[in-house]
Amino acid sequence: MWSYLQQLSFWDWLAFGTLLLILEVFGAGGYLLWVGIAAAAVGVLTYLFPALPWTLQFVLFGVLSVLTAVYWWRRQRTAAKPSDQPGLNRRGSELLGRQFVLHEAINGGRGKIKAGDTLWLVSGPDLPAGSRVKVIGQDGVILRVEAAA
Repeated sequence: MWSYLQQLSFWDWLAFGTLLLILEVFGAGGYLLWVGIAAAAVGVLTYLFPALPWTLQFVLFGVLSVLTAVYWWRRQRTAAKPSDQPGLNRRGSELLGRQFVLHEAINGGRGKIKAGDTLWLVSGPDLPAGSRVKVIGQDGVILRVEAAA
């Protein structure tokens, strides 16, 4: 084992980096990408400096892995900006604050409203069918309503 470590070549690092990048394809969430890039970078450095001791190679690998991961993490945080479509993929959020007529009475805290061509489950105080209600919130696919003034 020690003799193998003392004779690490750039091919070993490039193969390790390639393996990590292949594993990243199978869904590691981005982390193995940066570790794989660090391994490939150590491979390039080992090619340029063949006398690089194996201990220094491992130190470089560790430092480059951390640096690339921190760089990407910081870049992602600064690049994040508010969406220009905050309601995207939040079905029902466009109904907040709007008033509707109850399609089915609210009994035991549950009823239905019709918004466009869709029936929505609602929760709120018991009210008869035909009452006007205002959507005040959303719990998943159930809209919270109150009697409209």
